[in-house]
Amino acid sequence: MNGEDYYIPAAAMAISLAFKLPALRHNWRDPLLRSVVALLTLAGAVFFFAAPPTIAAVNRWTGIVNVSAPLVYCLITAFSASCLVLMVNWRGGPPEQTRRVSRRWITGYSLVIVALIVLFALGDTPVERLRDFDTFYANTPYIGMMIALYLLAHHVAAVVMVVLCWRWSLQVRGWLRVGLMIIVSGYIFNLTYDATKISSVVARWLGHDLDDLSTYVAPPLAALGALISAMGFVVPLVCQRLSDHWQTWATYRRLGALWQEVQISAPIGTPSVQMAWWSAAELRVIQRESDIHDGFLHLGPYFDKGLRDGAYESAVAGGADEETARAVADAAMVAAAVRARSADPEGRIIGEDEETLPDTADGPRDLLRISHALRHSPVVQAVRQQVAV
Repeated sequence: MNGEDYYIPAAAMAISLAFKLPALRHNWRDPLLRSVVALLTLAGAVFFFAAPPTIAAVNRWTGIVNVSAPLVYCLITAFSASCLVLMVNWRGGPPEQTRRVSRRWITGYSLVIVALIVLFALGDTPVERLRDFDTFYANTPYIGMMIALYLLAHHVAAVVMVVLCWRWSLQVRGWLRVGLMIIVSGYIFNLTYDATKISSVVARWLGHDLDDLSTYVAPPLAALGALISAMGFVVPLVCQRLSDHWQTWATYRRLGALWQEVQISAPIGTPSVQMAWWSAAELRVIQRESDIHDGFLHLGPYFDKGLRDGAYESAVAGGADEETARAVADAAMVAAAVRARSADPEGRIIGEDEETLPDTADGPRDLLRISHALRHSPVVQAVRQQVAV
């Protein structure tokens, strides 16, 4: 892999981080958000500092030969810990237990980082190696232990992530399950990376040469695994947000039939609230529901309970379930009340039965059923024709 192969993923992580920083500034106490930011930061840092041009530059700037090796190993170890902490916070649970498990992972991997630094300081690496440090110094005292330690820490994190994500994916559905399966796929590449690295190092210990696995095969596997895993963390959050947004707009559109039906009940001269074109979909739904309830208030004196009961019985006779029949009955009563209100332009009360509002105790879902019945129910259409005659 060339420098660009490392810098492009690093830039992608930096862009993702830039989108997350404003949210962190406004909600920095959220442990899940902090974990996401830490993961993106460390992932970008691993790619940036693992690039051969950066390795050479860091060695030159510090004046310490091969100092980039422990730096990259420490970043990889910290990134492994950040993945585990993110998974713990993402899955949730009792806050105290979540904090306790997160602290254990952070403490354990912090000790590994300290050990990596100490082992590098005790060892001797006089020859600069930009691409094959692992295999070149595999048999060097202390340095070989440092290499084995970082590989072991990375491998443990990869195995734990695969097990956690796989078990969790069997318990959930939707976008969360898709994201977890993507993470598992990414960490399979990480496990393959570990296998190639460990095989190369062990081969050196046994007097054999499998350096090409470590130098040319392992880096692309690590890059691909990191990118796929990062996508797995992002996909559920982004897709769930888009799905929620789509559902909100769908609710807004489905309420349209009922909203248009009750508009006639508003007194003449009643000002209507105009929503700006950039208004959020949630605000539009709330406004439409409010307009519908206001319409029910104005139609209240015209509601006919007897007509509603008759429509309910017709819907049940037609095979409708309890909730659908109730929505059909409410829709028929609203349609008849709108017709009665239109026939009373001066606002005189033409019905003595002052039935209260339709039963919408369950909120927007009942309104959706009523709106659907207004447009599609044959019972409501029959009531319209009856009232018209």
